[in-house]
Amino acid sequence: MSASPSPAGRSGLPSVLIIDDSAVVRGLVSRWIEADSRLQVAATCSDGEVGVRKAAELQPDVVVLDIEMPRMDGLTALPQILKACPKAKVVMASTLTLKGGEITMRALALGAADYAPKPEAGRVAGAEAYRKELLDKLVALSPRPAGIAPRPAAVKPAMPRPVSPARRPSLIAIGSSTGGPQALRDVIGALPRDTNVPIVITQHMPKLFTAILAEHLSKLGLPAAEAKEGEPLRPGRIYLAPGDFHMTLRSANGVITTHLDQSAPVNFCRPAVDPLFNSCAKVAGNGVLAVVLTGMGHDGRDGARTVREAGGQVIAQDQASSVVWGMPGAVAEAGLADQILSLKDIGPELTRRLKGPL
Repeated sequence: MSASPSPAGRSGLPSVLIIDDSAVVRGLVSRWIEADSRLQVAATCSDGEVGVRKAAELQPDVVVLDIEMPRMDGLTALPQILKACPKAKVVMASTLTLKGGEITMRALALGAADYAPKPEAGRVAGAEAYRKELLDKLVALSPRPAGIAPRPAAVKPAMPRPVSPARRPSLIAIGSSTGGPQALRDVIGALPRDTNVPIVITQHMPKLFTAILAEHLSKLGLPAAEAKEGEPLRPGRIYLAPGDFHMTLRSANGVITTHLDQSAPVNFCRPAVDPLFNSCAKVAGNGVLAVVLTGMGHDGRDGARTVREAGGQVIAQDQASSVVWGMPGAVAEAGLADQILSLKDIGPELTRRLKGPL
């Protein structure tokens, strides 16, 4: 059940436990990790039952957990792994299917930190994309290994500028990535049902998954759906960028509509947050309230700058409550955040602003 011991000299690196019923997948992912100088393999297991025991014994930093396995599937094993190894971040290895997406959403709600969509069997190009995405996420979710210096003090978050309470937003725009689905649930779930402005969201997610996420968000009180091309924005509705499409906004004759396109990825992402924020600033000016939630990378930073330049305001999630403080951290470090708030405070702050003076 266990992989061979880690190579000498790697003892200080973050450790990864791989739980998958496919011997081919276990071997492939193990080789990927051992070839990456940032990580090491703790062990491999073929089912959730053994995986729970290994998690308790080895206390890995990150767990790659398959969903469909004999004896104990990933969804059953997940809460037991988190209980046995509270420090571990769990990445669900999910298939790009409707069933896989639905189970992944349930896993994220149960405490999984993120997911990595598996390629279809036999797709070599898909396997390479999966390798890169999986390794990047494992590194981002790992504690900083020994010997790697922290970020220099020069990039500490700038002090937020004083918040002006004088203007109620006419449009809320939200960007998120790693850890975003659960963060979105927390934020949207805190909003009042009489919210009277449109909400547009870009969450880094593939096809099918965004439709499922929209369905889950719609159960929290406000109607939510994937955006459609040319759809007019309506108050109190949530529009989510579909997987593999950038979503931007256009304005004509006083009507703001959604636009979808498959132009080149931005910040290696499609959908990306920057195009959405840039377009929001263009059509709504100082009425935009942009929110940057947990996620890898810096997508949203340049768009937040555009929002600020147009007179809009920006809220960034704080480091303590972020699964990964890449995106909100980039906004905060650039001095573009009006407020840096804990996740639990973002929904109530949006509510306060929505009910404030015009």
